[in-house]
Amino acid sequence: MSTLHSKAAEQYQRHPEVVQRHDQTFFGVRQKRDRMAHALPEWEALREAASQIKKHTITHLADYLEQFEQQARKNGVHVHWARDAREYNQTVYDILQSHGVRKVVKSKSMLTEECHLNQSLEKQGIEVVETDLGERILQMMRLAPSHIVMPALHVHREDIAECFRRAGLPVESDDPTHLTYVARMHLRQQFMEAGAGMTGANFGIAATGDVVVCTNEGNADMSTSIPPLHIVSMGIEKIIPDYQSMGVFQRLLARNGTGQETTVYTSHFRGPRPGGEMHIVLVDNGRSSILANQEHWQTLKCMRCGACMNTCPVYRRSAGYSYTYFIPGPIGINLGMLRDARRYSDNVSACSLCCSCDNVCPAKVDLSTQVYRWRQQLDSLGKADPMKKIISGAMAFLFDRPQVYTTALRLSPAVNWLPGPVVQSSLNPWAYGHQMMKFPPKSFHQLWKEKQL
Repeated sequence: MSTLHSKAAEQYQRHPEVVQRHDQTFFGVRQKRDRMAHALPEWEALREAASQIKKHTITHLADYLEQFEQQARKNGVHVHWARDAREYNQTVYDILQSHGVRKVVKSKSMLTEECHLNQSLEKQGIEVVETDLGERILQMMRLAPSHIVMPALHVHREDIAECFRRAGLPVESDDPTHLTYVARMHLRQQFMEAGAGMTGANFGIAATGDVVVCTNEGNADMSTSIPPLHIVSMGIEKIIPDYQSMGVFQRLLARNGTGQETTVYTSHFRGPRPGGEMHIVLVDNGRSSILANQEHWQTLKCMRCGACMNTCPVYRRSAGYSYTYFIPGPIGINLGMLRDARRYSDNVSACSLCCSCDNVCPAKVDLSTQVYRWRQQLDSLGKADPMKKIISGAMAFLFDRPQVYTTALRLSPAVNWLPGPVVQSSLNPWAYGHQMMKFPPKSFHQLWKEKQL
């Protein structure tokens, strides 16, 4: 039985040149990450430190959130709390409405994607302009992000040029430098017109009340330095204890995410700019439930670097839009299941259990183990593949009866004599996508016994 992910991946695979380009692009980022890791002798010590800091913070989350709120208020920041997406969207709208804001410039934030903030504000007459170049391109194309760090890396420059032309921008060629210049001029006008700027948060420093935002384009700084109102959207799991902890994560984030030593801009916001206001909205939206989940709480250690996607052989060859949850890849599989296990259960098949994601995760989240656990729950959710259940039953019958198993091994080379069209037919799922194996004359068991003799 095909899943929604497998069907979408099959459609994507019909364009091998696109698949190859996507695969090579993201594996190239993985290779940059490896070069960065090998250049630091203390790399594994940093990963272990990050894992332990996150574990400590999450298991003492209430204390650190209270400390963060107190320090932020001392800094002159307004702090709000939102239990879910509806409450979050309403809080942001109320802040904007109270200031008479009709246009918002917004730095990239996966939390706002999670809560569908843009759509919510636009329905209420507020224009939202994404200022991250990739996000702005996708917004103009009316597409969702395909990756959490490089959201538009799958879009070709020819398509971007055509999109800009349709929007009335003065495009003369599809040269990337020229397109970037056109986008820069377009966005500068948006910054000047906006009444508020919004950012996400990579980290919230409990000891000082600081919000830290990491970008490569400086758009977060533009969004917060020109409009008088700054609104920060932050999931409660983004809290870390202090600046000493920040030093660990700062060394890991960009190296894992994009293969850089650090992001071009690491902006620290401690309070409102002169004459302005700063608001922080701390959002739960299911995170407390994740924390209470004994098997999957480690998902909260994730700092959204995207390294697990860059290394994942399934993501690289099926792309982000094949996943039904808005975050793709290994972390997206687990987050989707925690959000709604029945709705997003098809994604758990999008994993080869190669464990590469575990090996690259800077916070040592056990991603593949969690995917495996979800697979064991599919039957109880009513989402198990009937054919796989039949095959598993047949294998159990075979393995529980040594004589039957041995006989089957001896007879298996007979399959080699079947006509090719029979073996390579749709009735044989093992033959899908590759040539069927040839059974050897002797099984491993037979060869082992002969050697022992």
